[in-house]
Order: sequence, then C-alpha cells, then structure tokens
Amino acid sequence: MNDREGIFTIDEPRPRKEFVNHPNHYGGKDSPYEAIKVIEAWNLGFCLGNTVKYISRAGKKDETIQELEKALWYLKREIKRLKDAKENS
Repeated sequence: MNDREGIFTIDEPRPRKEFVNHPNHYGGKDSPYEAIKVIEAWNLGFCLGNTVKYISRAGKKDETIQELEKALWYLKREIKRLKDAKENS
C-alpha cells in the first residue's frame, strides 16, 4: 500500500468479490444447491426460476423484504399465466 495516498498499488491486488461466475449470494460454485443449478435441473423456466433465485438469495445480496417481494412478483406472474392458459384452452 502506498502510505502517502492510502490506496492499493499495482503490485498489491485488491481482493475481488465474484459477481458473475457463481457468486456467493446464489450459493457459490461448490454448492449443489446453487440457484442456477437447481433452476436448470428442475427446468423451471423464467418466472419460476426467478422466484427460486430471489428466495435463495434473500438476505444475502439486497434487503430481504425486497428480495421476497421480487420472488412474489414472479410467482404471481406465473400463476396468472397458468390461469390465463387454462381459461383459453
């Protein structure tokens, strides 16, 4: 660290959190329950997949209530889609 500026220098890399490939808020690479693994294994599709995603990361990334409200939004959307499909068949 450069004492004068109080910042990291090129020869001292900053620790990085992973936000793209297997981030911890989705379970992490080594977890058999990583959100994307579960979503793909169960063939959940977009709305149910997002429901599982937001439930699985509740309290780990954003505010818990916000995450659960997002999950609920996608779940309600899927329920509406299924009801509409049933009525139109």
